[in-house]
Amino acid sequence: MVIERKAYARVGLLGNPSDVYFGKTISFSIGNFWATVRLEPSHRLVIKPHPVHDLVQFDSLDHLSSRLRSEGYYGGVRLVLSICKHFYKYCKDNGINLRPGNFTLSYDTNIPRQAGLSGSSAIVAAALGCLLDFYNVRHLINVETRPNLILSAEKELGIVAGLQDRVAQVYGGLVYMDFSKEHMDKLGHGIYTPMDVTLLPPLHLIYAENPSDSGKVHSTVWQRWHDGDEFIISTMKEVADIAAKGQSVILQKNWRRLAELMNRNFELRRRMFGDKCLGDLNINGGGGSGVGAASKFTGSGGAVCSAQTGRRK
Repeated sequence: MVIERKAYARVGLLGNPSDVYFGKTISFSIGNFWATVRLEPSHRLVIKPHPVHDLVQFDSLDHLSSRLRSEGYYGGVRLVLSICKHFYKYCKDNGINLRPGNFTLSYDTNIPRQAGLSGSSAIVAAALGCLLDFYNVRHLINVETRPNLILSAEKELGIVAGLQDRVAQVYGGLVYMDFSKEHMDKLGHGIYTPMDVTLLPPLHLIYAENPSDSGKVHSTVWQRWHDGDEFIISTMKEVADIAAKGQSVILQKNWRRLAELMNRNFELRRRMFGDKCLGDLNINGGGGSGVGAASKFTGSGGAVCSAQTGRRK
């Protein structure tokens, strides 16, 4: 039986990037962009490279060089390979017996690259969905655990991230997430509360055509937080508190207050990371308050989520 599973792009609405720092976030998945993974039973286990994203044939050295400058060295094959490995290890470690049988996995995606919309984790999440259903073990791996499994597959590849994106893609829709250290230590995961996505006001997604040109300076925020920098710790706590306040604001449909929280989230992130790290493209894209809109990054940069406030400065 052929299995196809989708995972959608993610927008971090409030609280990011505090998920990496035992914080709180609100995120939602969007139907405009997605990754699809297709599983077909086969005699051997095969991971098929994508004809565009895993390109290995070029017209010339100039073509190869320009491609690597714009797209980087990595496609989706490594993501699919990694989740297969981590899925197998998880099942083995937890006494989950997998029936015999091989398959061919292939993927496709239309999520804009390097735009902070969680394109990589969408491929991993969709592949995990195929594996869960091929082996009929979805009921044995609870939904709270699946984001951890996705993140572990990405971390092995050197992808630095938190759980927020993976939670949004596993649960779908609008989700409030509490990653407090108490929950993470006790449960191994956060507390995830799905919300009614129809509570949100009209929002706009704006993403850069060439986001790789933005933000070339490496961030030192993680190291400073780890070293006990009081400014980073207190500011990151305020970012997390924005998500906690945002949950009530969304339930009340207080859009003006939501816009204020979005702008504050952007301002605090800018203070911590600095303009050189974020890059001019991201700074200009995130500064929507000056034209009567609230804007903040959807993720690490390259795209912003905007809400009209009805008020110009």
